[in-house]
Amino acid sequence: MKQWVLAAIAAIGLGTAAEAAEFKPAVVFDMGGKFDKSFNEGVYEGAERFKKETGTSYLEFEVTNETQREQAIRRMARRGANPILGVGFAQGPAIEKVAKEFPDLSFAIIDSVVDVPNVQSIVFNEHEGSFLVGVLAAKASKTGTISFVGGMDIPLIRRFACGYVGGALWANEDIKVIQNMTGSTPAAWNDPTKGAELARSQFDRGSDVVFAAAGSTGLGVLQAADDAKKLAIGVDSNQNYLHPGTMLTSMLKRVDIAAYNVFMAGSKGELKPGLNVLGLGENGVGWALDEHNQALITDEMKALVAQAEAGIKSGEIKVHDYMADNTCPY
Repeated sequence: MKQWVLAAIAAIGLGTAAEAAEFKPAVVFDMGGKFDKSFNEGVYEGAERFKKETGTSYLEFEVTNETQREQAIRRMARRGANPILGVGFAQGPAIEKVAKEFPDLSFAIIDSVVDVPNVQSIVFNEHEGSFLVGVLAAKASKTGTISFVGGMDIPLIRRFACGYVGGALWANEDIKVIQNMTGSTPAAWNDPTKGAELARSQFDRGSDVVFAAAGSTGLGVLQAADDAKKLAIGVDSNQNYLHPGTMLTSMLKRVDIAAYNVFMAGSKGELKPGLNVLGLGENGVGWALDEHNQALITDEMKALVAQAEAGIKSGEIKVHDYMADNTCPY
């Protein structure tokens, strides 16, 4: 009788563990929301692609303040979500803490490295993609001055800026690059008015092409460029459609592919922990060419940016990574 009871208890335990590991994908979007036309929206598009192809729905939550991150991730875990995808570097500490509490579940995070056995960390070589759009900006500029508007002043955004400067100087050693960051708090991601003000100030100083890597703040930059009939470069998602005619291109950071791959691998029980780096060689970054900007990109520009891309992939061109030492030599 005693052995039967122990066996029954063991079976119940195994059933609970199996249920906990059941495939039930979830994503926690960060501040700015899933329709920010940039970073979060790219993740949303990847999740929606997975849903459309497989017919499998997913749980989701949009963080609106910093205190919600850990709460939302833990709530997803308690509901048996698996895998749980965190969006953005700011969710790193929360993913780390909750993943340790729920070792039988799988987690993934974009833009942060979390060294926990059940977490896949997905990072991008943003400097490589930024180098390419820097090449295009330098060749498109008529004034010899281009500019950059970043969101929150953190090493990740400095990485964008440094790559952009490197590409511009590779294409034109005499180019001048103006840089401004929006702020030092998370509010810097969601201030289109401040973004527009910074862009207009840069135009007053001679810039005629501006690259915005600033989340929703960047929407103000792109609008200011359109109003002033200057050229703008979007980021993360393809933002060319927002202002056709003044959008030179967009630096693509394929978070959509990252999200899709996490969910697809999770559905097959094949999501592996560890570091996953997506650069030019993995089609993780790039630049956008479509019907909205093709009239702005000359054959000469296409050839030069193709040369740069080939050089980066082969190792002939070394793009400095600000994240490696928090310096930019350009």
